[in-house]
Amino acid sequence: MIVIVFTEWLEFAVRWFHIITAIAWIGSSFYFIALDLGLKKNKNLPHGIIGEEWQVHGGGFYNIQKYNVAPSNLPKDLIWFKWESYSTWLSGFFLLAIVYYGGADIYLIDRETADISNFQAISISLVSIFLGWIIYNNACKSPLGDHNNILMLILFFFLIFLSWFYTSIFSGRAAFLHLGAITATLMTANVFFIIIPNQKIVVSDLKAGRTPDPKYGIIAKQRSTHNNYLTLPVIFFMLSNHYPLAFASELNWAIAPLVFLLGVSIRHYFNTYHATKKRLYWTWILTFVIFAIIVILSTYKKNNEISAENFNDLERIYSLEIQALSNEVHDIISARCTMCHAREPLWDGYLNAPKGFIIESKEDITKNAKMVYLHSAVSRAMPPNNISYMEEIERFIIRYWYENKYADG
Repeated sequence: MIVIVFTEWLEFAVRWFHIITAIAWIGSSFYFIALDLGLKKNKNLPHGIIGEEWQVHGGGFYNIQKYNVAPSNLPKDLIWFKWESYSTWLSGFFLLAIVYYGGADIYLIDRETADISNFQAISISLVSIFLGWIIYNNACKSPLGDHNNILMLILFFFLIFLSWFYTSIFSGRAAFLHLGAITATLMTANVFFIIIPNQKIVVSDLKAGRTPDPKYGIIAKQRSTHNNYLTLPVIFFMLSNHYPLAFASELNWAIAPLVFLLGVSIRHYFNTYHATKKRLYWTWILTFVIFAIIVILSTYKKNNEISAENFNDLERIYSLEIQALSNEVHDIISARCTMCHAREPLWDGYLNAPKGFIIESKEDITKNAKMVYLHSAVSRAMPPNNISYMEEIERFIIRYWYENKYADG
């Protein structure tokens, strides 16, 4: 019991820390991109200054100036923005290890998708995350790095491949989490291996009395811009494990790449506005169209999958009254779900029902009917890894019951 309680609180503490550091990192990223794009040129500025911006916050006025490369003399107090990124990645990886590696049987593996061992799944996870950085980094350092639009298009197709690969290997929940993890790894590695080292080269040149090469700032700016456009998809994937329509739908592999487009269209609007004050309203139209496509894809179901296999069962189900259907749903939930989602769970490792979600009695099921419907009928999120072997006909019964009983709601 002590181990279970400690593990639960450890996960909570790491998740809390992860969110706090992510807020700090995302906030500073958004701020500096907006600041950089909003700089104004002024002929009266000192030599070497390419732009300035006046800001007001908290009752005070701030005058911020940016050097083309670096000041002639290095300031004594220089603030480095890096630990927000490092702390976010480290806490995120620790959380990945606690939840998905420690609970691989439930959260990482879906043996209906790929029958692999825990060791194989964890190995694929680790190798793919770090291999993703190597591929991305080499692409940026290649001649493609001089053509941003072509580079981004190629990287988008790489993300489509990753989406297909992860959804073919892991559970939907883990697949989306890994898309977020690999994206966050690219972002943090940009900071650790490219942006900060390039800034340190400039600092070293200043200390040695040499004129810094502008190329280091240009390269760092490119990676920083990539990070800016990847931020919103990372947040989506962080939140996705709470929404089975995203990660557990049959076309989850197609939804994930659209999420990246969604993030790019939103960031493009704000980045353009900060730079030119132009409002590209077409980006919002594109955003809503992409979101609508995602919603449609999330509800896709293969036709006649149940009818072909369970014709006699369907005939019987269609003849049942709502009360009889409710009884069948209760029996299904009792057999497949309540070993975990009970007031006193029987599943090893659970002191309380996961997320406090209890569906033990008929009253519980009625109160939580929408969540039961979304997690086990519209999507296949529950049971995780189908660990209690819920059959397709049982999912159909839950869906048919909900859509008939709550059709008007």
